[in-house]
Amino acid sequence: MGTGGTATLGPMFDSPRPAVVVALPGTGSDAHFARRAFGPASAAAGLDFVAVDPDPDAVIESYRTALDDAAVRGPVLAAGISLGAAVAVEWAAGRDPADISGIVAALPAWTGPDTADCPATLSAAATAAQLRAEGLEPVLARMRASSPTWLADALTRSWRSQWPGLPGALEEAAQYKWPEPALLDALAVPLAVVAAADDPVHPAIVGREWARRAPRSALAEVTLAELGADPAVLGRLALRHLG
Repeated sequence: MGTGGTATLGPMFDSPRPAVVVALPGTGSDAHFARRAFGPASAAAGLDFVAVDPDPDAVIESYRTALDDAAVRGPVLAAGISLGAAVAVEWAAGRDPADISGIVAALPAWTGPDTADCPATLSAAATAAQLRAEGLEPVLARMRASSPTWLADALTRSWRSQWPGLPGALEEAAQYKWPEPALLDALAVPLAVVAAADDPVHPAIVGREWARRAPRSALAEVTLAELGADPAVLGRLALRHLG
């Protein structure tokens, strides 16, 4: 499914207007990409916006701290990509629903704590091992040779900015236990899921499961080509119901 009329997003279920949108990057990514993904749609909706740069020495905690800090201002719309989406869901599940306007889960990678077959987990662990064995530049060169230009450029920037803490950040992501099905089943706040129909690392079937399980959910799908051409498609699809 592409962007041309294929999204199934609707109104945000009478949730409070966000005081701030907090954008959380995926594994190995950075605030720059999260800003490109969600900043334009937030600006168009007149919403305050914060993109979080992960602390490579404490990725998950840095995301949770940013969300806690933002909640002081009022209801948060937590917009995460991949790992950031999972952290957003788990953070929201432990908060008073009044603190949360909604969640955007872009490219969720897995469901449940058993990640032995999770492509994102396996990729993060393998990349961390290569970085520790070879250093940054040889691994970057191989990544660039095997990735689309848009992704290679984004990861080159973020990996260099997180070096030398990058291997530890990837290992933390590889050890992360993704949200349990029961957590999604009981999620009290609106969840907008954006899946990539052709992404082997973030299988679309996972995004569809998250949307099916969450009681107040909506689903849209893109292709990797659409995402690469314009990362802001994630924000447009997920936030357009804020009108």
